Order: sequence, then C-alpha cells, then structure tokens
Amino acid sequence: MLKPRAAIVALDAYQSPIADRAGLNLDLNENTAGCSDRVLARLRALNKSDVAMYPDRTAGERAVADYLGVPHDSVLLTNGIDDGLLLLSAAYLGEGDEMLLADPTFVMYPIYGRATGAQVVRITPAEDLAFPVGEVLARIAPRTRLITIANPNNPTGTVVPQEALLHVVKAAPDAAVLVDEAYFEFGGETLLPQLPSHPNLFVARTFSKAYGLAGLRLGVLAGAPEQIECLRRFCSPFNVNAVALACLKDALADQEFVRDCVAQIKQGRARLIAMCEELGLRVWPSYANFVLVRVGQRHREFVDVMARRGFAIRDVSANPGCAGCVRITVGTRSQVDNLLLAMRAAVEQIRS
Repeated sequence: MLKPRAAIVALDAYQSPIADRAGLNLDLNENTAGCSDRVLARLRALNKSDVAMYPDRTAGERAVADYLGVPHDSVLLTNGIDDGLLLLSAAYLGEGDEMLLADPTFVMYPIYGRATGAQVVRITPAEDLAFPVGEVLARIAPRTRLITIANPNNPTGTVVPQEALLHVVKAAPDAAVLVDEAYFEFGGETLLPQLPSHPNLFVARTFSKAYGLAGLRLGVLAGAPEQIECLRRFCSPFNVNAVALACLKDALADQEFVRDCVAQIKQGRARLIAMCEELGLRVWPSYANFVLVRVGQRHREFVDVMARRGFAIRDVSANPGCAGCVRITVGTRSQVDNLLLAMRAAVEQIRS
C-alpha cells in the first residue's frame, strides 16, 4: 500500500481558521482597509492575455530589490512567505538535521521543519514571552541547520533586539538563519543591511499585511546571492501568479497608501492596548498590526461573545506560553471605535 514518508504521516493536519467570514475579521492580521486604489485599478485593467500567459517574475524581483536597496541577485519572489519557508526547509534540512525555534512563534515553522524529517528543537517560552536569546544560543549544535525567528513575532507582536539577532546569526555559521519580517512596516527595524556581512542570513518580507495583498500571495526572500541562486535551482519558475506580478509595481509605487494604513494601525494599536489595560487584561507591547491579550480561563467565551457582536478574533491559547490568550488584529479608525465598544461590553458580560 502506497504511503507518504513517515515524517509526513506523523504531521498533525493544519486547521485553517477560516470558517465563516461574516462580520469584521480581526483574526488573520489582514489589512482591513483593503488594498491600494492603484492596485485595484490595475486589477480591473487586466486582460485575457494577462491571465492566460505564464508569468515572468524577473522584472518584479528587480523592482523589489531596488526598493529594498539590495542587489538584484539577492531577491527571490515567492508565493507568500510560506513558499519561502518551504524552500528554505527543503534546501537546508534533512534526516538527522535540527531546526531551532523559540516558542511561541508562527505555527508553520515547525510543520515545514518536521515535513523534511528533521528534528524540531523548540525553546520553552519565557514567562514574559520575550525572545530567549541565551537559551537559543545554548541549543545551537553541529546538527542545527535552520533557525527561524519572526521579528516582530507572531503571535506576540514583540521584537528581538538587532544585537541579539546578530548574536544568533554569528553563532550558527553553518545554519540558515531566517529573520521573518512580515510585520516590518509596523515595527520599522530590519536586518536587510546586514545581508552582505552574513552569508547564512535570510530576511523575508510580505505584501500581505501593510499592502493589503494577502489574497494575491506575494512574498520576498532576500539573502546572499549564492544562496538565493541555489534556491532558484528547484523553485518553481512560475511560483508567483501573473495577477500578483502585474500589481507589484503599483503596490510599491503607492507608498502613501502604506504610510496611511500603518499610521492608522499604530494609533489603533495604542488605543487597543490602553483599553485592555483599563479592563485589567494582560497585554503585550506590540510592533505588529495586532495585539496579544490574555483574557484568562474564559477566553473561548470571550471569542464567542465577540463573534456574536460581529468581530472575529483569534483564540491562540493552544500556542505554547499563550494559555488564555487571544490575538486581535487592529483595523481602521472607525473599526477600532466599534471594536473597543464591543470589547468593553463583552468583558462586562463574561464577568457579570
């Protein structure tokens, strides 16, 4: 009887949180303002040939490289950051290797790591959920071949100091170190300038968050040219769809849209954190477009009550270190206005 590899059979199935898109969806860290009007106009201008022909990502990669300020041969466009994660796992992990990560973190990291047959080494989260740089450094071993760090982190929204990140990169010269900057625009710190000095460093970016293009699946993987060239050898030549590539230059050109969205989210984030503190809920400082909140034992009831009030938020209590926690995406000003009213009422309801 045909069976997949044992590493695949042993994986737990990923359960998509998308079940009902009714109400305001604040559960997947999407841009609730939508995409740029320039991007929308480009979408509407697509013709039959644009859709029927295989796409070429070369021009898009050059445009992104110029925008990021890195050499053209340092960039690979991917089908969302997930595609880049899969490529890194396949390139650097195999049976007997180790993937190192610190919990809590993005749920797909260990899934891709285990799928290769590698051992996933998970660092137990600290009580304050800060990045445990000392523990990570202590666990780096000759078998360590891939280290993944989300910065800002998902689901906490916290950041790792750049000095700590570079300690990890320097301590593991034989391992690929991915710094996942999916939420860069909301935090502002990047390791991109460090790429020329560290051939084992990779930086990932996405157009899903600040740019509002989650549905188009467009990610960026930047690294040393010789490493990116190796990834190209087995990356699908048409991994990025024609629609996403057609919209890329317009998305990059409309930085005013990005700035406005980021400014609104930062303001809303501060208001949401202040409301949580006022309600006596534990909340973490966030440098992303969401906030992690510890509701406590009645977190599921809180999620249900918010859903009935028209707001879908993410229950992340199953993540290591996140017992009783929910993650709430920050929306536009008017959406935050309504969210705060609903939160106050929901907390009062479950406490009464």
